[in-house]
Amino acid sequence: MTANLPPQYDPQATEAKWQKYWEDNQTFKADPEKGGEPYCVVIPPPNVTGSLHMGHAFEETLIDVLVRYHRMTGRNTLWLPGTDHASIAVQTILEKQLKAEGKTRHDLGREKFLERAWEWKAESGNTITNQLRSLGVSVDWSRERFTMDEGLSAAVLEAFVRLYDEGLIYRGNYLVNWCPASQSAVSDLEVDQQEVEGHLWHFRYPLTDGSGYLEVATTRPETMLGDTGVAVNPQDDRYKHLIGKTVTLPIVNREIPIIADEFVDPTFGTGCVKVTPAHDPNDFEMGKRHNLPFINIMNKDGTLNENAGEFQGQDRFVARKNVVQRLESDGVLVKIEDYKHTVPYSERGKVPVEPLLSTQWFVKIDPLSQRALEALDQSNSPVFVPDRWTKVYRDWLVKLKDWCISRQLWWGHQIPAWYAVSETQGEITDTTPFIVAKTEAEAKEKATAKFGKEVQLARDPDVLDTWFSSGLWPFSTLGWPDETKDLEFYYPTTTLVTGFDIIFFWVARMTMMAGHFTGKMPFDTVYIHGLVLDENGQKMSKSKNNGIDPLLLIGKYGTDALRYTLVKEVVGAGQNIRMEYDRKTDESKSVEASRNFTNKLWNAARFVMMNLEGQTPEQLGSPSGVGGLELCDRWIVSRYYQVVQESRNCLENYGLGEAAKGLYEFIWGDFCDWYIELVKSRLQQDAEPNSKKVAQQTFAFVLEGILKLLHPFMPHITEEIWHTLTQTGDDRCLALQAYPEADISLIDPELEQQFELLFGTIRTIRNLRADADIKPSVKVTAILQSESEKERQIISDGSVYIQDLAKVENLTVTASLDAESPLGNGGQGGSIAGVVGTVQVLIPLAGVVDLAALRAKLEKKLSKVEAEIKHTAARLTNQKFVDKATPDVVQGARDALAEAEKQAEILRDRLKLF
Repeated sequence: MTANLPPQYDPQATEAKWQKYWEDNQTFKADPEKGGEPYCVVIPPPNVTGSLHMGHAFEETLIDVLVRYHRMTGRNTLWLPGTDHASIAVQTILEKQLKAEGKTRHDLGREKFLERAWEWKAESGNTITNQLRSLGVSVDWSRERFTMDEGLSAAVLEAFVRLYDEGLIYRGNYLVNWCPASQSAVSDLEVDQQEVEGHLWHFRYPLTDGSGYLEVATTRPETMLGDTGVAVNPQDDRYKHLIGKTVTLPIVNREIPIIADEFVDPTFGTGCVKVTPAHDPNDFEMGKRHNLPFINIMNKDGTLNENAGEFQGQDRFVARKNVVQRLESDGVLVKIEDYKHTVPYSERGKVPVEPLLSTQWFVKIDPLSQRALEALDQSNSPVFVPDRWTKVYRDWLVKLKDWCISRQLWWGHQIPAWYAVSETQGEITDTTPFIVAKTEAEAKEKATAKFGKEVQLARDPDVLDTWFSSGLWPFSTLGWPDETKDLEFYYPTTTLVTGFDIIFFWVARMTMMAGHFTGKMPFDTVYIHGLVLDENGQKMSKSKNNGIDPLLLIGKYGTDALRYTLVKEVVGAGQNIRMEYDRKTDESKSVEASRNFTNKLWNAARFVMMNLEGQTPEQLGSPSGVGGLELCDRWIVSRYYQVVQESRNCLENYGLGEAAKGLYEFIWGDFCDWYIELVKSRLQQDAEPNSKKVAQQTFAFVLEGILKLLHPFMPHITEEIWHTLTQTGDDRCLALQAYPEADISLIDPELEQQFELLFGTIRTIRNLRADADIKPSVKVTAILQSESEKERQIISDGSVYIQDLAKVENLTVTASLDAESPLGNGGQGGSIAGVVGTVQVLIPLAGVVDLAALRAKLEKKLSKVEAEIKHTAARLTNQKFVDKATPDVVQGARDALAEAEKQAEILRDRLKLF
């Protein structure tokens, strides 16, 4: 019974079928017991709040191509999936829900709030993973992890306690980035620097001795209420005599010193700067250097506190206006300038962050970053692709400051510290002694030994920064701190695929944590990919509302089409790609082109199988040796192995886009457009049996190889065709077959070059036939002239292909043409001529077409085109039209004129032949 494919390819049904098959059969379940060479990738965990966007689709497709390829090369492969608990994002969602109900999290209490959070996770938290399934990612779903699952939470506890016991975690009062919206500290990495149109306010601070004043300028006038000094550069001659004196702070009437500090730029502004140590990071350092008081004027919700005097309780921006008004009424406001400057915004809270003195938990970065730097400088570990990101990563490690890891949230890993509140009147204060332990029972035991049986404990309410747990991801997901088989076999992981924008957020966190806890870098290679830009080359973002929904494109064109488009667009590792998209129709020409490619492959495979007479590649056997293969069989086998070699080389060196494009050109061009046409006549009922058998063998062999080569990029359609072609049951699948290896002995570059000449000749004859309006059914005479004996031999050897594909009945190959021939006298006398390389092609037209009728037809076309040229040119010389019409209409007319002039030139050239 002949196995064949349906007439039309249905991507939705096919893709759903194989996604279910792979997951139901645990096709991608990893097994360290099988040994071999490991290839392990951990997914960059998407936020549990997320839904699939184009960046996810791009990243996961790149990873899947690599993972599927390495699995097929025989490596013991694990791609481990999972999600991040996204503290701020989840808490924001829940608090919005509560607000709609007229409640706050404090109304529920911590326990009930967390119950609600876990309920939300159960109902809505799997959206992103289910959407990832629609991409056909070859992950081991049995190993799916969540950063707050039991195992990973145990790893977080272990890491925190160990770092604390080693003196690398401490609690201190430091200036942090504070987000008043989420009322939590945020790291430097979670701050978005935005350029804004603001103001620079100048005002005078009077010298306390009445001898004058100093003029200072600021973009945040409300902070002057917390000033504890004014600084000048020690080398600034204008102010040297004032160093050590004092000024009286307006409004507050606090006497503050004039200090000298080299940080001050004497060329900026007046050369005097106000110093607010509790509200500016540079001032914080100056305050420490000069032992200035630290006066905090702000509450955690962004309102001013009791230290702000009459402005207490006012929002910081309201207070800004009121402070300026007061300074003006007091006569110390000098001027207000428009000023464009950079303001740090909280990425999550979407409001300006406030530098705020706060007691937080910190990790000492220096010992951790030094170990990561040693690995990079001594062993070039990890390797960055492209290499330019190595310097960016290194520079970041050098500049890192201590990492604030506490967040004032409830959803997340609660800090394992218990305060002996009985020592500080039942309250947690900056001086309350504490115990760090993995459990409350352990903390109680330690506290009792230290403070006595009556000690009362309260756990730290803060949670850890999300990046603390995701920094452990490459090894915590494999079972650390337990010595599991997964950890022993698959760690360090092989490749991390991620965007450049989280080198600092995540990559550096992982290398520092891994270096400290495992003594190894967590991955061998970091492949940094670019961004998917919109149709205008702009970065996609929620604020611009210019995102493109991958699920919409999947629904319209299929997963494989979207995957292939995303990979094929990559030109060089790390480069951005642009997605073609029409927002009016929700269509993409580039994805449509990839969908057309799937249809081309489907139809070609269907044709092949229709001509195999029910035989599988295994039954047919490999194509016979060189003696049995015909010329075009040898050519396609050579081209096939050449592509195998190129694909392997590209994929081994992260040239994913180059590999995809090479396969496209081979499959569409060489296999579909040429080889199928070259062997059609050998598949007829009356064809010579041996020739037919070799054609079938070659067809089946190359098609199966194509499916294997293309599988990492287009897994669904290739799996479907492979099963039909091989007539394989459910016990085997293409995803687990061996990736093709090149047989170098069958690669023949000279033969491939010869076929380029043959194909060029066929194309030229076809083009000449079209120019002369020769009907497809009519066979012609062709004369091919070349002075090169080698070229004449190539043409002669391939004459059967020229005659078959170009519909040539009589073919003459000659070294020269005498002067009497049509070509010899310039192509006159009813012939049409062309050139391919150094081969001249002549087709006599007498008896093939009605020359008079053809000439009349061409003249009629030319007359019509010339009339169009005249009309369009007249419009463009009419100044009224040019002035009144829109630029698009005018440009359209110019384009139409240029196109018409080109057509007229072609028609005149054709008429010269008759």
